[in-house]
Amino acid sequence: MLRLPLTCLLMSLLASTTASAGDWRQGWGLVSPAPPTTHAGSAEGAAPMARLRLQPVGTQWQARIDNGLAGPLQIELRAAPGRPVEGLPVQSLIQGDSSLVVGHLPAPLDGRTLDLRLQSVPGNPAAQAEDVAYRLPFDAARPRVDQAPQGRFSHDDEENRDAVDFALPEGTLVLAAREGTVMQIQDGFRGNGQDRERDGARANFIRVLHSDGSMALYGHLQTGGMRVRRGQAVGAGQPLGLSGNSGFSSAPHLHFVVQVNCGMGLRSVPARIFAEQGQLQFARQGEAEGGTGR
Repeated sequence: MLRLPLTCLLMSLLASTTASAGDWRQGWGLVSPAPPTTHAGSAEGAAPMARLRLQPVGTQWQARIDNGLAGPLQIELRAAPGRPVEGLPVQSLIQGDSSLVVGHLPAPLDGRTLDLRLQSVPGNPAAQAEDVAYRLPFDAARPRVDQAPQGRFSHDDEENRDAVDFALPEGTLVLAAREGTVMQIQDGFRGNGQDRERDGARANFIRVLHSDGSMALYGHLQTGGMRVRRGQAVGAGQPLGLSGNSGFSSAPHLHFVVQVNCGMGLRSVPARIFAEQGQLQFARQGEAEGGTGR
């Protein structure tokens, strides 16, 4: 499944600080899970998309945000509820692998804390997905779909409504469905489970940015099986990684979805996927979702 919420950073700041994104709600790379406990094997922490740095400049704090993605990142910095801060909230778009000063905040006085929230969402909200043909993201004569678009199990929200779960044996080579740039990689998570809160953010994945600003996500990949690096240009059909069963999943499968940033949120868009026999046709609204893939 793909649960793609926002990233949120919760901080109480007293001094010059570097902070990384924390968990707002589970999602594919939009949150950083809490330090994991061992579950069906060891797991590594996920790198945050955005990092806030506060540096004293005169009587103020300069707020600078680093974008850890190889593509645009939309952010919103705001104060905690009930604790207003002059100059907030503020939204900005930060280009890939760059940083941006988003504001100057009043320094807290008398030992009081500066309590902030940082949300971040990949992609440019001005992007418009083009109607293009996608190739099947793996080689198979008869692909099997375990959960179609609008599947009731986990394809029932804005981020995942048009997602497809393909049943695949672990270790199957996953291919780029369209040319683009590797925007984000999350790797190092082992094991799977059915606890959405615990396992939802513990999946390995690759996010590829397309020329129209849309993004394809390839989820539940095998740890250590990545065949590309962040920032690498890839062509359609180029190997990306190996399929797996990581995260919130009950059986090995590939979660594939194309998304756009719709303004501090992600929205899935329909993708026309072609295999050897022609365009794949999906039953919708849960009509053919009886498989085990999630």
